[in-house]
Amino acid sequence: MADLLHFELVTPEKLVRSEDVHMVVVSGSEGDFGAMAGHAPFMTTLKDGPLTVFKTAGGAPETINVSGGFAEIGAGGLTVLAESVS
Repeated sequence: MADLLHFELVTPEKLVRSEDVHMVVVSGSEGDFGAMAGHAPFMTTLKDGPLTVFKTAGGAPETINVSGGFAEIGAGGLTVLAESVS
């Protein structure tokens, strides 16, 4: 579906999450940003803190805490490579 963003969360140990979502708010090193389908290609390092995942528009958010790593948005969606997840 064109209005969904493919989101993957990966640590060195495993693939933590792989799903289509409405939006993910990421704590980047230069500030927080929201990633949705159609976002321009972008890459940033992460601040330790939450990823906020909205599975549907207007739905209740889910928070996942990450430490270190990178986030990349491209044609394939959003990939977050985190050092650890809690």
